[in-house]
Amino acid sequence: MEDRRVLDKDAAMGRPANDAGAAAAEAAGARRPTRRFEAKRNAIVRSAIEEMNRKGVRGMTLGDVAARLDLVPTGVIYYFRNKEELAAAAFLKGIETYQGLLGEAGREATADERLAAFLRAWFDHAARVGRGEADVLPVYSDVRALNAPAVNTAYVDMFRGFRRLLPGQETLPRLHRNARAHLLLSQVLWICAWQHQVEPADYPRTAERMIAILTQGLLGRGTSWTTPRPLDLSRDPGAAASAEPFLRAATQLINDEGYHGASVERISARLNVSKGAFYHHNETKDELVVGCFQRTFDLMWGAIHAAEREGGSGRDVLVSAVSALIEHQMSGQAPLLRTSALSAVPEAIRLGLLQRFDRISYRFASILCDGIADGSVAPVDVNIASQTITTAINAAAELHYWTPGLAAQDVIAHYVRPLFEGLVSPAA
Repeated sequence: MEDRRVLDKDAAMGRPANDAGAAAAEAAGARRPTRRFEAKRNAIVRSAIEEMNRKGVRGMTLGDVAARLDLVPTGVIYYFRNKEELAAAAFLKGIETYQGLLGEAGREATADERLAAFLRAWFDHAARVGRGEADVLPVYSDVRALNAPAVNTAYVDMFRGFRRLLPGQETLPRLHRNARAHLLLSQVLWICAWQHQVEPADYPRTAERMIAILTQGLLGRGTSWTTPRPLDLSRDPGAAASAEPFLRAATQLINDEGYHGASVERISARLNVSKGAFYHHNETKDELVVGCFQRTFDLMWGAIHAAEREGGSGRDVLVSAVSALIEHQMSGQAPLLRTSALSAVPEAIRLGLLQRFDRISYRFASILCDGIADGSVAPVDVNIASQTITTAINAAAELHYWTPGLAAQDVIAHYVRPLFEGLVSPAA
C-alpha cells in the first residue's frame, strides 16, 4: 500500500509551505530542515493539537494557533499552507505516537500480554505529558470531518495496529476482530474524557484496573452471559413530531463531522428545506444541538429505567440496557448523539451537558455496584467500568464503518458480549 502519511513533498523536506518562503529557502540553500525550522514547526503542531482538542477540527483557526505562540497567522502559513494541512499534520503526529506504543506492545506473545503492555505504555505516556516530557495526543472524535486521504490511510493503519493486539484470525473471525478492535480503539481514545478525575500518581493503578476490565470483562466468576431482554425505547408520544427530522439530521451530521460540521446550511440541505424553514422550527443551532443531547439523555435514561423495571441481577439490568441502546444506535432510525461530540461544543453549554453525561455514568456505576453485591458482576473498579460502558454505547455510532455487512441482529454477539466477557474471550 502506498504510504500516504507524508502530506506533500514540501512538508516531507521541511520546506516552508508557501511559494515565496520556499523560494527564499531554496535561494539560501536550505534543502534540509534546520533544527530551528523543525522546532518551530513542531511547536505549531503542538499548539494546533491543543486548539483542536478544545474546539474540534473545524473550530480551530490559524489565528488561535498563532496566538498561543505569540505569532501572527502568516507566521503559521510559512510552515503550513492552510488550516487543513496543519490539522492533518497534528493528527498524523498523534498517530505516529500511537503506532510506536502499539509496536512495542505487539512484541508480547499473547493477547492478554499485548493489551496489558499497551495500556501500561499509554498511561506512562500520559504521565510523561503531565511532566512536560511528551506531547499531548490529539482527540480523534471528529477526524472524519477533515476528510484528508493521508490521515484516513494512517488512521486505518492505526486501527489495524489495535486489531493486532487481539487474538488472531485462527481464534476470532474477521468481523469479530474488527468489532473488538473498534471497541478497544474507542476505549483508548476516550480515556482523555475522564482521566482528569485520576491523580497522575494513580495512572499505573488505573492502567491495571482497566486491563482487568478489558481483558476479563465485567461478568462475575461463575456467571454466564444472559440473553438481553427486549426493552421499549419509544419516546414520549407528546414530543413534537415536527422537531424530529431536524434532531435526526443534526445528530447524524454531528456524529459524522463534529459540531462545527453540522452547520445550519448542511442540516437544511440534508432535509431539503430552506434556512428560513430551519429557523421557523429552531431558534438557533445551539438550541437544536441541546435538543439532540436531550433526546439522547432521554433514551439512555429510558433504557436504564426500563431494564430496572424488568428486575433481575445487576448483570441482567446492565446487559439489557446496554444491548437495547446499542441495537437502537445500529438501527439508524433515531441515532444517539456521540458523547465525543461534546469536545467541540461551545464552552457556554458544554459544562452542563458534560455534567448530565456524568450522571448517566454515575448511574451505571451504581448498577455495577448492585451486580458486585449480588455476585453477577466481577469486583471491578466501577468508576472505570462505567466509563467503558458509556464509551461502548457512544462508539456504536461508528461500528458500521469497521464491520461492513454486520447484520443488526448480530451486533450483540460481536460487540456487546466482548464488553461483558472480555476482549480476549472466544467468539460467541
